[in-house]
Amino acid sequence: MKNWKSISLLAVLGALFLIAFDGFYIVDETEQVVITQFGDPVGDTVTEPGMKFKIPFIQRAHYFDERYLEWDGDRNQVPTKDKKFIFVDTYARWQITDPLQFFKRLRDEQGAQSRLDDILDGETRNAIASHDLVEVVRTSNRDPKSDATITEIVEDTLADISVGRDSIQTTIQQLANERASDLGLKVLDFRFKRINYVEDVRQTVYDRMISERNRIADKFRSEGEGEAARINGEKERELQTIESEAFREAEEIRGEADARATSIYADAYNQTNAAQELYNFTRTMESYGKALDDKTSLILSTNSDFFRFLNDIQE
Repeated sequence: MKNWKSISLLAVLGALFLIAFDGFYIVDETEQVVITQFGDPVGDTVTEPGMKFKIPFIQRAHYFDERYLEWDGDRNQVPTKDKKFIFVDTYARWQITDPLQFFKRLRDEQGAQSRLDDILDGETRNAIASHDLVEVVRTSNRDPKSDATITEIVEDTLADISVGRDSIQTTIQQLANERASDLGLKVLDFRFKRINYVEDVRQTVYDRMISERNRIADKFRSEGEGEAARINGEKERELQTIESEAFREAEEIRGEADARATSIYADAYNQTNAAQELYNFTRTMESYGKALDDKTSLILSTNSDFFRFLNDIQE
């Protein structure tokens, strides 16, 4: 009898444990739960966090994330309206807004990701094919004003656009939400991650970009050479003016110096003649004393230099 009571007690405890184990479930703050019975949803979506109860073994809890979820598109080759093939890489953020409808239509996040692939990739292809490449790449009409030369060059190469990249992204997001309106989810944001040319035309684009930059560089280089020639011309003109003025002043100084030297030479010459006459007179008198005595007789011509001073005395 005791064995039967023990077995019954253990069975009851086991049943209570199983009921508690499968009957209670916990809802986190980041989750929302849909309860199904035999595969069909029952009741409303459970969004309040805490411990909840369901019928064990009959009902099942399906958890869905309440936070923003990520969608990362594949890198696809898409033609633009102006027949240029590009690779487009996209991403989006979405959220489950109606878990009950989401469960009915998509069952789980994997099914949602697959459905978003169809919707967003399709709308991206349609949008790219409806616009020129310049509209997909650029956001607005730029107005370069930092430099007059650069402004002139950029304005010559940039065409005006009526639709920009941001507008195209917004359109894709709106159309995607229209198609996903009955799926219990909402696309919160959509962006082009990367846009690039296909491999066979990328090198051609790079060559054209290099050619354009070389043209701009040649323009700057030509303007620089012209400015250098102007500066060198002004330098040569100023140098010739300075050299001419210096030559004129040098000639004036040289003329004044020559005149002063001539005057000094003339004064010195006059002083030298008087000294020379005195020297000659002194030396002649000395020679008279040495050459003449009471026993010496000289016969001199009146034109003799030796007799010149004696002749001057007689006069």
